[in-house]
Amino acid sequence: MNPETAHKVTLWGLRLAEKMRVLPLLMGEVPSDPVEILGMKFPNRVGLAAGMDKEADTVNAFGQAGFGFVEVGTLTPRPQPGNDKPRLFRLIPQQAIINRMGFNNEGIAAGVENIRSATRFHGVLGVNIGKNKVTPNEDAAQDYLTCLRAAWPVADYIAINFSSPNTPGLRDLQAAEPAARLLASLKSEQSNLAVETGRNVPIFMKVAPDVTDEQIAELSRVFLDEGLDGLIATNTTLSRAGVEASPRREEAGGLSGAPLTARSTEVIGAFASELKGRIPIIGVGGIMSGADAVAKIKAGASLVQLYTGFIYRGPDLIRECVEAMKAECPVNS
Repeated sequence: MNPETAHKVTLWGLRLAEKMRVLPLLMGEVPSDPVEILGMKFPNRVGLAAGMDKEADTVNAFGQAGFGFVEVGTLTPRPQPGNDKPRLFRLIPQQAIINRMGFNNEGIAAGVENIRSATRFHGVLGVNIGKNKVTPNEDAAQDYLTCLRAAWPVADYIAINFSSPNTPGLRDLQAAEPAARLLASLKSEQSNLAVETGRNVPIFMKVAPDVTDEQIAELSRVFLDEGLDGLIATNTTLSRAGVEASPRREEAGGLSGAPLTARSTEVIGAFASELKGRIPIIGVGGIMSGADAVAKIKAGASLVQLYTGFIYRGPDLIRECVEAMKAECPVNS
């Protein structure tokens, strides 16, 4: 079975188990490790990264699996098929994945309806948003604003994906000037929506691991100047360090999993040094063990997310990470 089909079958199985009310029995109990960040109350510090539940149609199940929070998407204003198949590859000896999915999704409106249907989910929900492939970068802000408005009523936080390597030119938005313009537009609309609705939804931005020290310093200044609420570090990498022996190493796309572990943690530490605790960080990238999660927290993250590690290790990894962080990095420390 190819990896993309296997992914779909897994999601179907999770939804079925959730509907039959047997998922908690299959997954086991995850310890409580509550923390409050930006007014959001997380039952534990381990979340599901964007990309797993692209359509937001498995939210109930992932909540019951033990995740402290779930981030769905990436969702775009209009439906789009993504890149041509095959576009997802497992590098099993390296405990890695290469994907070039390309924001395949049914659009933000469909995603929001799926979220509204997730009536048995009671955790923290993030909605990851992006621009359509056909939208030029000079018009990207309008795509993000469209998604921000649509997701606002159902999201606990909204994540801006401007760092995927699988949408041509998207990472150009990480340069200081376009990043500042984009964030200023989003923060202005955030203020308007907060007044209109009487609730505030924090905005996070998700950065690439392939940024230089200079870019980290520049982006940190932008984030502080424009009042970014939270940072997610990191997305997948274009580097092929650690998978040189794999016949799949030449496949285009973003690499995730164990080869990304060290670099992601380095980037978290570099941003934490620049931001000095003023902006909370969600650490993601190559968390394959409880020790990896602890390293992210010690580098400066407040929360962590799983993706590739969850695929290879399953739900036991959630419990392992929660227990390790609770023991070595207590919330109140």
